[in-house]
Amino acid sequence: MDSSNKKNAVAANLIARRSFLIGTGTAAAGLACWYVQKSGPVHAEGVPASPAKMVTIVEFSDSGQRKAKASVELITKTEEKWKKQLSPASFEVTRQAGTERAYTNENPNNHAKGVFRCICCDTALFDSSTKFESGTGWPSFWAPIAKENVVEITDTSLGTIRTAVSCRLCDAHLGHVFDDGPPPTGLRYCMNSVAMRFAKAS
Repeated sequence: MDSSNKKNAVAANLIARRSFLIGTGTAAAGLACWYVQKSGPVHAEGVPASPAKMVTIVEFSDSGQRKAKASVELITKTEEKWKKQLSPASFEVTRQAGTERAYTNENPNNHAKGVFRCICCDTALFDSSTKFESGTGWPSFWAPIAKENVVEITDTSLGTIRTAVSCRLCDAHLGHVFDDGPPPTGLRYCMNSVAMRFAKAS
């Protein structure tokens, strides 16, 4: 076989090999596309959508009457949406675990009967009948309206061990709980007034 025939044979082999590789790649891409479509929707990051997190809370009327337990979806929003919904002070406390200045609003209900609700999602948190004068400069309660409605976690942010309290439905930071409260619990739920709104009993 002369040199020109050898060159033609090599060129033909290269073209055949390229055609085979291109055909195989196209088939693989088509197969992958079919699999993704059959598998259902995925997030942009390529991770399948996870089911919504459900939490259980207890619903109360503004007079403090217990109504029913409810299983509801945990509320999550972007920082921008929370900023639009909340005042700057409420956003700093509830979404960034801040603390309002003492004596800003120690007596937000002025001893009226009613329920303190989460400023972010309106979940009932404390009944006014459990509020007491702690002398600390923050609204204080000896118990939450229902243990199901709050979450207590260890907080070491200031170099000491404290117990932070947040809303179960929306994870809003509310304040801290201490063991220097009055009977019958001996607890002091020291809350930020801007983390709650007072709903007066009708």
